[in-house]
Amino acid sequence: MQREKNLKILTYIIAITFAVFWILPLLWMLSTSLKPESQVIAWPIEIIPEEVTFQNFYDIIFDSPRTPILRWFFNSFFVSTATTFLVLAVDSLAAYAYARLEFKGKNVLFWLLMATMMIPPVTNLIPNYLIMDRLGWIDSYQALIFPQVAAVFGVFLMRQFFIGLPSELEDAAFIDGCNRFQIFYIIALPMAKPALIALGLFTFRASWNAFLWPLIITNSAKMRPLTPGLRLLQSNYMTEFGKLMAGAFISAIPVIIIFMVAQKYFVKGIALTGMKG
Repeated sequence: MQREKNLKILTYIIAITFAVFWILPLLWMLSTSLKPESQVIAWPIEIIPEEVTFQNFYDIIFDSPRTPILRWFFNSFFVSTATTFLVLAVDSLAAYAYARLEFKGKNVLFWLLMATMMIPPVTNLIPNYLIMDRLGWIDSYQALIFPQVAAVFGVFLMRQFFIGLPSELEDAAFIDGCNRFQIFYIIALPMAKPALIALGLFTFRASWNAFLWPLIITNSAKMRPLTPGLRLLQSNYMTEFGKLMAGAFISAIPVIIIFMVAQKYFVKGIALTGMKG
């Protein structure tokens, strides 16, 4: 009994330690965004600023024509939301086919698909850029969304969940006259809600935080999402740290809120997708 109690205490200590290390950068970012520029680079570093000001937030939102952060915020939200819905639709269909349908070469195709996860994403930049250029999609929402839709990890995650579903439910639906797509849409998809939410969180976060591809594929400031848009606050000669941290804090808020709201489903989805392979 005492051993279990000590183990529980040790677990809490480790969890709290990791939580502190995770939250410290966020606190430092918020602290820097509330400082006047003269205090940002002061030494020693002060987590609690001597003079609190919201000028950085005001400047970056309302008084900086070269950094249209509200437009960037809309771009990030639109692109991330559209990407998430498309990934959920495409990956769930592909995963269900790999989990439930029988066709020639299924296993070979699946493991070839999994092998593509070993390819560094940076190697796809030039081919993707050339494809977007041929399609005339440079500096457009299509170029920001569609290259992210082919998410192999999502196929693997959803397949693991669909494999664990009891086949008796599908057999009963077949007897009732349902076709394969009706079974997928009416039975399998609602039961996969935890896995869908987990995949949606992964996809939304990855799309929201994407930096390199949006920076390459967009030319105009108005088409940039929030993360690469904040790059304009840095130059070869000066970095506006206060405004940059204010923008970064604004960028972090949606992902934190979404994770906190859907945390229960996220944990449940990850747990269930690892039950059976």
